[in-house]
Amino acid sequence: MAKKTTAAFVSAGQREVRVSSPDRVVYEATRTTAQITKLDVCKYYAAVGDVMMRSIGQRPTAMERWPDGWREGMRLAVGPKDAGADGFYQKRLPRGAPDFIETVKVTFPSGRQADELCPSEPAALVWAAQMGTLTFHPWPVRRRDVDRPDELRLDLDPQPGTSFTDIKRIASVTRELLDELGMRGYVKTSGSRGVHIYVRIRAQYTFEQVRHAAIGIGRELELRDGGVTTAWWKEERGERVFLDFNQNNRDRSIAGAWSLRARPGAPVSTPLSWDRLAEVNDPAQYTLANIPEYLADGDPWQDMDEVAYPLEPLLELWEKHPGGELNFPPDYPKMPGEPPRVQPSKKVAEHWDADGNRIEP
Repeated sequence: MAKKTTAAFVSAGQREVRVSSPDRVVYEATRTTAQITKLDVCKYYAAVGDVMMRSIGQRPTAMERWPDGWREGMRLAVGPKDAGADGFYQKRLPRGAPDFIETVKVTFPSGRQADELCPSEPAALVWAAQMGTLTFHPWPVRRRDVDRPDELRLDLDPQPGTSFTDIKRIASVTRELLDELGMRGYVKTSGSRGVHIYVRIRAQYTFEQVRHAAIGIGRELELRDGGVTTAWWKEERGERVFLDFNQNNRDRSIAGAWSLRARPGAPVSTPLSWDRLAEVNDPAQYTLANIPEYLADGDPWQDMDEVAYPLEPLLELWEKHPGGELNFPPDYPKMPGEPPRVQPSKKVAEHWDADGNRIEP
């Protein structure tokens, strides 16, 4: 029997990062993809480190960790007390991190604070991968101002009954709308069945303003294409693509560009040109195995930082379209103007006041 390697080293920039248990299987082989080890994952993040730093560098970043690798049927924790899960989000830097790992202090919706990973060089990504990280979840802010986002994120989330063809159509309509408003959108696959569109914005707006801008775009899209919805409650979405406006809040879990996903074959959340998106039939075609070769043609997002757009045209859409405030995620405190946090089909009108607060009997 071949002896397993106890440790290996991966070069990332000017550093050598130690990788323990390099032979550990992280992704099992599929019909079309080979088995992938922990060492393979670390080498992948070393290979894409420079290009990834353009999108994730200097951002507070949560680590989605799967210490024993990922298998079909494994489950990601839904909260800090979900002890039976296989994977979890690491929002506070674990003890024992090497000296070159940098952090930045962030404030969560609850008001609590934490020192979160802030990648400043490719070696930080490899170290996180050595710790079992598959997916990086960067905030839409940079270290210099963690309370002012510098990017708008439009998450087109497929619902039951919708296809990737529907996603591409809605993405195209979104691009047309942004073009009309004098803004450029940058698109990537989610690493699953969805698509994300990013817009670089001036870092002078609050999270709530950026969220309202996303709602404004969503409501305009609803008028232009009946296949898109901003309905927060699943029972109201129907067979339409959901624009998840809440991905623009603090501490959201959207997968970063070039991140691996915990799905068969090690798919990657992959930046694309708009022309290439039109040609894609299966977003799972972009994987750990072929992304380094794909990048030989250049980074489709390379020039994203050249122009930062004002948010006013999108905030005008928010003001223009009726509907008012929409629900925040359940981990948020009750927000001003927010509707009742109860499924519409279960709402009893006399149990709620005009501000959406529950009236206790």
